[in-house]
Formats: sequence, C-alpha cells, structure tokens
Amino acid sequence: MAQPESLAELLNGRRAAIDASLPAVGFVAGWLIGGRSIGVGVAVAVVAAVGVSVWRLRHGDRPRAVLFGLLGVCVAGLIALRTGRAEDFFLLQLLSNAASALAWAVSIIIRWPLLGVVVGAVLGQRARWRRDPALLRAYSRASWVWVLQYVLRLAVFLPLYAAGQVVALGVARVVLTWPLIAACIAVSWWVIRRDLPADHPGLRHPLA
Repeated sequence: MAQPESLAELLNGRRAAIDASLPAVGFVAGWLIGGRSIGVGVAVAVVAAVGVSVWRLRHGDRPRAVLFGLLGVCVAGLIALRTGRAEDFFLLQLLSNAASALAWAVSIIIRWPLLGVVVGAVLGQRARWRRDPALLRAYSRASWVWVLQYVLRLAVFLPLYAAGQVVALGVARVVLTWPLIAACIAVSWWVIRRDLPADHPGLRHPLA
C-alpha cells in the first residue's frame, strides 16, 4: 500500500492542537498572576487567541476556521465573566467534547465515519471513499479511537470541573490536547493501515 504521507501530515494535528491550548494556558496564567481575577485571565486568553489567529492567518489558514477558534475563546471568557466562576472558562470545551463524542459515534453508526469525511475533504474526494468497502470499514474502525479520545477527556475534565480545580483544568487541557491528539492520530493511522489490504492503493485512491 503506497502512502506518500501519514494521517498526521494530512490532518495537521500537531499545530492545531498546540494553537488550541495556548489561550487556556494564558487564562490560567493571567488568573493566577492577577490574584485570581477572571477579568485578567480572560484578557490574557483573548490576547493569546488573537496572537494565534494572526499567526495562523499569516501561514495560510482559512479565515473562517481562525475566526471560529477566536470566537470560541471569547465565548468561553464571557461565560466565566458572567458566572463569576473561573472554572467555567472550560465549560464550553467540556460541552464540545461531549457533543463531539456523540457526533463521532453517530457518524460511525450511520456509516458516515467522520474520520473519512475529514480526510476525504482534505484530499478533495467528496464521498468517493464511501464506495470503497475497505476504506469505509477502516475509517469506521479508526473513528472509534476518536470517540474514546473525547470520552477520556470528559472522564478527566468532569471531576476537575466539579471540584473547581482551575489550575488542574489548565494542565489537563495541555496534556489532553497535543499529546492525546498525537496518540489518537497515531493509533487511528495504525488501525487504518492494519485494516486495508496489502494491495490497496491507499487513502488517495479509493477503489470503486
């Protein structure tokens, strides 16, 4: 099976994961430095998010994706400011992980595994990959790895959020972002390679 690039290269997971963790680190750092001031924490997080957005735009990322990332940080900050609870800065992420776990599981059940949708979109294949039984099966099995990733985050975040452990939430955000995504991509790539027949031409060449 000829594969010119890995799943990690196709998804660009490392950069996206690192970018996503910086505003959370900024929030916790600002919150601590500002004497547990939510306002200071939010300000630092937004500044970090703006910096990440500018950097991503200059490196060719799509403006819409960059805007959504910045908007997410702003909404998380507004929630924390509104409730007066620093841990609520992480509430949006907690809800997002729950929704993502459900969406990925449902996508597998209805035979539109999201890993195939994402990779197919990156490769410009539309839905051609679904007409390849081997690819459809491989993407379905590999997508369960992503479901487990979101479930693991929830298992860690929920107790910390319930206990109001802001610093621990920030640390967990970093540990369960880039390292976990890297592991998830590596394992799901291994599942795909294991499931595809040895003579399969690869992700770029779905078989009708």
